[in-house]
Amino acid sequence: MDDVAAEVIRWVVPAIVVFGVAALALLVLVWAVRRARRSPAARQRAEEQRLEAGAVLVRLDDAIAELELEVGLSGALYGGNAPASLRRARLTAQHTRDAGFDLYRTISLPSATPMDVRRGARRIRDEAEKAATAIRHARSDHVEWMGRHVTAGSQLQATRKRLDDLRAMMGDPGPLLDQLASSFAEDEWRAASDAATNAVTEAAEAQVRLDAAAEAVDDPSRSALGDIAAAERALRQAEADARAFEESHRLITQASHALAGEFEALRTAMRQAVLARGSLPPDDADRLAEDIRAIETELNTLERDAARRPTWAIDRIARLRDRLDLAMGDARTAQQRLRGARTALPGTLAAARNAVAMAEAVATHTHGSADARSRLRSAQRELANARSSADPVAALDAARRAMREAEDAKALADYERLHGR
Repeated sequence: MDDVAAEVIRWVVPAIVVFGVAALALLVLVWAVRRARRSPAARQRAEEQRLEAGAVLVRLDDAIAELELEVGLSGALYGGNAPASLRRARLTAQHTRDAGFDLYRTISLPSATPMDVRRGARRIRDEAEKAATAIRHARSDHVEWMGRHVTAGSQLQATRKRLDDLRAMMGDPGPLLDQLASSFAEDEWRAASDAATNAVTEAAEAQVRLDAAAEAVDDPSRSALGDIAAAERALRQAEADARAFEESHRLITQASHALAGEFEALRTAMRQAVLARGSLPPDDADRLAEDIRAIETELNTLERDAARRPTWAIDRIARLRDRLDLAMGDARTAQQRLRGARTALPGTLAAARNAVAMAEAVATHTHGSADARSRLRSAQRELANARSSADPVAALDAARRAMREAEDAKALADYERLHGR
């Protein structure tokens, strides 16, 4: 029996040692691989791939903007009877772009591992390149179709009509700008003034290009298509700036009219917060009282300059309301939270719309990396959710998220522009 035990030990112990050493070596190898994948060098390579994927997304976003120009021209010229591939390519590319920006935000999080970043970046590049290829094919089909069905003269006529419509819609922005300048601080109406100036300049550029195209149409030795395309681009930007001017003017006037109600709504919420102190423990009640005093001090200071700076004041009131809600914490009942959200929502929505408009002005197809554009799209999505939600509490939360995302987008775009990126 002892001999059998000794024989077993003689065979088993070496096997255990061998397998133990092999398992330990395997663990060391796995640890080394994981460490290598998370090393600074691996993170640097992953970051390079992330930025490359972002650049691909930006190019796709710009290509979609050009495609939307052609789709718009298609509708203006011939009622949208151009090849269906043009619209299909646009819808597919838009879906790919939006999904790509969502994934880009995910792989940009600090918690993303280098492997996650590389996989996500590869997926973004592959999908974006497929969409870009579809756009190129669709545009090629469109050019061929136009060559068979559309003349330069009809394009010229349609573009002239759009320019005339734009000028009729925009009118003379001077009186509106004078009204804004006489009533509000410069930082309130400066964006509106810049947008109006740009719209007028771009409309004039479109006119010059159309005049050149008209001369080329009558000359068989020249092509008018280049000047018509340039006129379309100038006209499209003029239309965008005209809308930005109208939106800025509307935001300022609406904010001015809403100021008194927003101040009163916040003061009502503060009075309710004072009453709610009685249901809190002494320490929490003291902290709430301190927050209320600080908010009241800032509100009184804000009120002195609010009439000259209404959109800024509405934004500050929305932030003070957010601060008050945080200070209240769980002291309110569900009914009080619902009532408070209903009163806070209009001002917060106005502040969110203004923040998104300011971000759109800088994180456009001319400026803004994938980081800025992804945050802008998130802000636009949250703003849409806030507008469509039937739940005031959920709508208020979405509007506040839209404000934060828009501020991040604008800050990133401003930084990139200032540093020449």
